[in-house]
Amino acid sequence: MNVTEAVRSRLSCRAFLDKPVPEEIVREIIDAARFAPSGGNLQPWHLHVLTGEPLADLLGRIAPRFDLLPKGEGAEYQIYPHPLAEPYHARRFKCGADLYAALGIPREDKPGRYRQFARNFAFFGAPVGLFVSIDKSMGPPQWSDVGMFVQTLMLVARDHGLHTCAQEAWTFWHKTLNERLDLPEDRLVFCGIALGYGDMDAPVNGWRTERAEVDDFTAFHGFQPRTGQSPT
Repeated sequence: MNVTEAVRSRLSCRAFLDKPVPEEIVREIIDAARFAPSGGNLQPWHLHVLTGEPLADLLGRIAPRFDLLPKGEGAEYQIYPHPLAEPYHARRFKCGADLYAALGIPREDKPGRYRQFARNFAFFGAPVGLFVSIDKSMGPPQWSDVGMFVQTLMLVARDHGLHTCAQEAWTFWHKTLNERLDLPEDRLVFCGIALGYGDMDAPVNGWRTERAEVDDFTAFHGFQPRTGQSPT
């Protein structure tokens, strides 16, 4: 699989097979992902990888607190700007609408939506859960570095025939995570990542988010104009 194939076949996988991922494969993925770029070579990412009993213990502590959703323990950082401007608001709304439509959950079924949201905190059945954290003293450039690390890890996972789902929703359980992962006070959990073999027969994995066309977000400068276009 080349890089373009990995990019185009990556999706936010929300259903996984009950099939373990060997530690050596997880290590190979992380070993490759550590070469992701970072400004000044700070490498500001920290990683915890859970499977088996440690993962089951963590998920078992959260599952009984379904009644606290959607806020959980309260987010440690704001995932989206408020208010969310256009076109970003419309994109987010359509993403959610399409997701629940694929699952057959109508908009008025709020309990059903909460149950699906709770699947985040079971890693959607993935056998491996990763948590990416960052030092609280870091700024936006280092957060972008962590994002590049996460993306690199997910693409390498595809090269191994695995699927992933990056989940910022885990910030809603940051107190439990800080305790169970024994994180220092100066550390913040950025996201979780579900990792495993995707159940590609599951309806939730059969839909794809819509993406803007290249010319919707790109301005080209200095190139020969395409037919019917003026030079920029």
